[in-house]
Amino acid sequence: MFPILMQALSVPRVGPGRPRTRPDAVLGDKAYSSKSNRALLRSRGIEAVIAEPDDQRRNRLRRGSRGGRPVRFDADKYKGRNVVERSFAGIKQWRGLATRYDKLALTYRAGVLLSAVCAWLKHLAN
Repeated sequence: MFPILMQALSVPRVGPGRPRTRPDAVLGDKAYSSKSNRALLRSRGIEAVIAEPDDQRRNRLRRGSRGGRPVRFDADKYKGRNVVERSFAGIKQWRGLATRYDKLALTYRAGVLLSAVCAWLKHLAN
């Protein structure tokens, strides 16, 4: 799923021009810490700000010098990931989105966009 998400990614530019397809960094939780995800990001020149799970760390240390180097991790950038997590929690307050009642992806996406617009309007009102 991660490679598909990375292909669909576009980062808007501040000025004119088409959106970038390569962000500066990707912030992810420990579930995205697989070797293949890190290799994909490395091949595209994207910094991976993903914490290493305890089990992967233990396995790497168990292998000794054959286990490789520890992953690079920027703790300050990782702290900004909670904003995204809180946004997802706000979207999941909508019962239909949390339970995925919609049969079509198009209607589910419309519900997500509607909840995002409502959150944006609430933010503008404050």
